[in-house]
Amino acid sequence: MDLAYVCEWEKRPKSDHCPSIPLVCAWSCRNLIAFTTDLRNEEERDLTHMVHIIDTEHPWDVYSVNSGHGCVFAGSRLLSADADGHIKCWSMTDHLANSWENTVGSMVEGDPVVALSWLHNGVKLALHVEKSGASNFGEKFSRVKFSPSLTLFGGKPMEGWIAVTISGLVTVSLLKPNGQVLTSTESLCRLRCRVALADVAFTGGGNIVVATSDGSSASPVQFYKVCVSVVNEKCKIDTEILPSLFMRCTTDPARKDKYPAITHLKFLARDMSEQVLLCASNQNNSIVECWSLRKEGLPVNNIFQQISPVVGDKQPMILKWRILSATNDLDRVSAVALPKLPISLTNTDLKVANDTKFFPGLGLALAFHDGSVHIVHRLSLQMMAVFHGSSSQRPVDEQTIKRQRTTGPLVHFKAMQLSWTSLALAGVDSHGKLSMLRISPSMGHVLDMNTSLRHLLFLLEYCMVTGYDWWDILLHVQPNMVQNLVEKLHEEYTRQSAALQQVLATRIVAMKASLCKLSSSTIARVCDYHAKLFLIAISCTLKSLLRPHFLNTPDKSPGDRLTEICSKITDIDIDKVMINLKTEEFVLEMNTLQSLQQLIQWVGDFVLYLLASLPNQGSPVRPGHSFLRDGASLGMFRELMVVIRIWGLLKPSCLPVYTATSDTQDSMSLLFRLLTKLWLCCREESHITEPDDTLIDECCLLPSQLLIPNIDWLPINDGIISKLQNKQLVRLQFGKAPGLIGHTVSSQFDAFVRAPGQPKIDHLRRLHLGAYPTEECKSCTRCGCVTMLKSPNKVTAVKQWEQRWVKNCLCGGLWRRMPLSYS
Repeated sequence: MDLAYVCEWEKRPKSDHCPSIPLVCAWSCRNLIAFTTDLRNEEERDLTHMVHIIDTEHPWDVYSVNSGHGCVFAGSRLLSADADGHIKCWSMTDHLANSWENTVGSMVEGDPVVALSWLHNGVKLALHVEKSGASNFGEKFSRVKFSPSLTLFGGKPMEGWIAVTISGLVTVSLLKPNGQVLTSTESLCRLRCRVALADVAFTGGGNIVVATSDGSSASPVQFYKVCVSVVNEKCKIDTEILPSLFMRCTTDPARKDKYPAITHLKFLARDMSEQVLLCASNQNNSIVECWSLRKEGLPVNNIFQQISPVVGDKQPMILKWRILSATNDLDRVSAVALPKLPISLTNTDLKVANDTKFFPGLGLALAFHDGSVHIVHRLSLQMMAVFHGSSSQRPVDEQTIKRQRTTGPLVHFKAMQLSWTSLALAGVDSHGKLSMLRISPSMGHVLDMNTSLRHLLFLLEYCMVTGYDWWDILLHVQPNMVQNLVEKLHEEYTRQSAALQQVLATRIVAMKASLCKLSSSTIARVCDYHAKLFLIAISCTLKSLLRPHFLNTPDKSPGDRLTEICSKITDIDIDKVMINLKTEEFVLEMNTLQSLQQLIQWVGDFVLYLLASLPNQGSPVRPGHSFLRDGASLGMFRELMVVIRIWGLLKPSCLPVYTATSDTQDSMSLLFRLLTKLWLCCREESHITEPDDTLIDECCLLPSQLLIPNIDWLPINDGIISKLQNKQLVRLQFGKAPGLIGHTVSSQFDAFVRAPGQPKIDHLRRLHLGAYPTEECKSCTRCGCVTMLKSPNKVTAVKQWEQRWVKNCLCGGLWRRMPLSYS
């Protein structure tokens, strides 16, 4: 493990911090992090509980809300709870990652919330690490039968949350489709008692299991089954007591009174209610135990055996907690972080194949008061990796160490969270500072490069299938790995079924783009991948506008027929291809056609740019190079040229505008002819031929016939990932964006970056914003795509285009609000 970056607040007096309050950290599958800090007001001495939300790629861009001491993420929504029993549900304002609003909530008046969790939606995917070499995604990742906590009509999972309070109450809030909240509160058991620690897990049958402790190791850890239902439009809660347990350290005579307090109580996973992790501590030391709930046969007395012999399944069974493993005496544990990867171990024993026994998702993290962090196996609790925080954050000389020991406690993590692939760890210390740690795919052990790459590839595939953000995987990708990972990813993708390939088509392109951004030799291909995403989106949008002339048409849509006809008819004359189509299917309103002109112009400009760059095809550092051998993309451009040609007959002003040297030249026909010749060279992926000299000569003449446009490529993203390549610690400050120190960019790529004084562009609408935009804009947290926050259009077709990108960028990244004068 090593530190990737540290983000801290501007200097405040130490007395402002109140580290005695338990801090909380939550990590979303979209790689958003929420964490709490507690500050004292210098004048009024009031304690302020703050929840801060950041995107891991832009950790300095923090959004803070004054709300409680607990938080838990679900995708792009957040729950927070406070000491007064108030629970708030937060969602993004206008789908912006750095702007949040409180939409709904619930409360248990005056009863502090101890545990908080979203209800389970019934989706569970198992990872089979031992099958990471299999060709089919279905073998590597299998859907596990798991019932949602509550379902609506038709089996759709009902959204909501469950909370446990300090007085032993459980409260459930359900979000109805109409926006109303159904809330019900019930006691966990008849005899209510103080709850100091609690956690929530879910069973495959749709029930909820709650674990509680009063904080004393002399008391049992209690477990309850909670069933939620809706009866007559009201939420109903039923509870049932499950078997409890006493920690082994309290039953051991040698340690009976050594660890008086239970400080951490966690289920190993939110959908594994049969396994629980417990930590008991004293002032200086801790001990950690892992327990498992098992069914065991109840022995039957011989007398009853003679009366009624027990055969097979008839033997009575009981549920009993058994200890799986325990640690020796450790330094005092300050925080625990559990893995979120749903790894399926083929056997219940702790034996795992040699090449997978160090897989990151198998380890959980323990933070200690000396500033160190240990990764231990989640079942055996054996050491897997160590991070010595004190050595990297403090001077090494002996006198300084002695002086710091006498002045006060060491800085240590008060709250931690592992990322969704367990390759990164976020820790919040007692000063509110956020540290991001890399966790090696080999878990600190020496594994060969192929094994480490296979782990990264396996986790990239997992993110591709689930739709989770893969930023934490990029932390481990070095420039020399990029080419290998992109090729392997493409190989695995092509092995999948055609239907699955279609589902994942845009996601793999976005993944390749983010990988290529990490190497100077592949950075030009980032432009190509984003251009391909834009092309796919335009093609889908323009084809969706086509309508069959008659209602009783065959199964194929006009868009499908267009693709079929354009692939069959290889004529280089655009008009001969056009006459094979039913032009009445292409009739649209004049306003609609005119509103699409900017997107049409991009298609025309890009085709001209590609053809003009064909003579320089030997230079892979030029953006657009990969399109020259991409038959599928060239075929899409060819189809769109035909559609545009037909629309031009209806509304000539919607055609792309070219600056030609001759007034009589038919630019569309010329470009279509050259594009078709190039497409014929590479339409069959298995049989790609080189363009002939005639085609190259004609493309060489293009700059003398038409003005070649400058293509507006996406800006280089201002995120942190490119600054972490040299594995040196990056120090950041909340609220202040860092400079471009250490940001290495290919010198060949500089020519395609827009200079500061040049006009900026809305990358989605293809509108010029001016050198200093006056409209509020948003940018993608991943690719840097910039677009206006509010739509200037009123035409339905353009609104449909914009609606595609309301929640996410075309690469799948989240949006963040930008300052007006962005650079």
